Amino acid sequence: MRQTELATPYRALECRPDSYYDWYQQGNLLRIQGHYREALISYEKALEYYPKDYWAWYKRGMTLEELGRYQEAVTSYENASEIQPNNYWAWYDQGCVYLEELQEYEKAIECFEKALTVYPNDYWAYYRKGEAYRLSGNYDQAIALFNKTLELRSGDYWACYRRGDCLRESGQLEAALQDYQTALEIKPHDYWAWYQKGQILQQLNQISEAIDCYEKALDAEPEDHYAWYHKACCEAQLEYFDQAIASLKKAINLYPEIYIESAKNNALFDSLWDDPNLVEFIDRYHQTHGNGNKSKQ
Repeated sequence: MRQTELATPYRALECRPDSYYDWYQQGNLLRIQGHYREALISYEKALEYYPKDYWAWYKRGMTLEELGRYQEAVTSYENASEIQPNNYWAWYDQGCVYLEELQEYEKAIECFEKALTVYPNDYWAYYRKGEAYRLSGNYDQAIALFNKTLELRSGDYWACYRRGDCLRESGQLEAALQDYQTALEIKPHDYWAWYQKGQILQQLNQISEAIDCYEKALDAEPEDHYAWYHKACCEAQLEYFDQAIASLKKAINLYPEIYIESAKNNALFDSLWDDPNLVEFIDRYHQTHGNGNKSKQ
């Protein structure tokens, strides 16, 4: 077992249990109530009485997570796993911390593999392991794992969506498009699936279809600057100049420090700068914000 200093100073609480079980139960109560520092004291006092207790180490790890002390949390989970190597939860939660908080993907994968030796058909361990491979750029391994999650839970939105992400990143655009469509059959009003579908259709030069997807995305998230900007790009490409100007104005209103410069450097918008309303709109923004730069002439 890794040596872990129980460094939290003891502070007298209103109740002063004098046994392992009482300290442990007090820790549980305090943790449920959101008093995480006091809960940590209680778990550490419990471990002074019974240092080989799986559940006190495990709940200590959960509490440290709530306090944002992630490296200490994984150490607590490691200690719990050494005491009960075949207990799923410490392996799984340790993997989640490595995945989501510490971004140590290889260690996350190792933990999820350990969890899967306990529960070989666990959806969540397969899904999180797939996420670790996806985020580390190992898309083929991630796709195989998302395939497995879909065998265990067919029609799962997240597995379809994340497999679509991996297929897109690995250049399999048509297959990715199908996964995003499947995700939308499960969650018809999901912003991200509509947006990603629009991105792929735009990349495949299916511009009208891409515009339709961005409009669906904006139905779900009307203030999303990404969808407004890419919709403007598509409309400009089809020479729908009035619509392109309206969409570009929306994007600029939402995030001017990015989209004014992006629009000036995007050849798709070259024809728009003859429009006096757009020129006036950009100049008015610069005047309001004390920037002397003029719109592109």
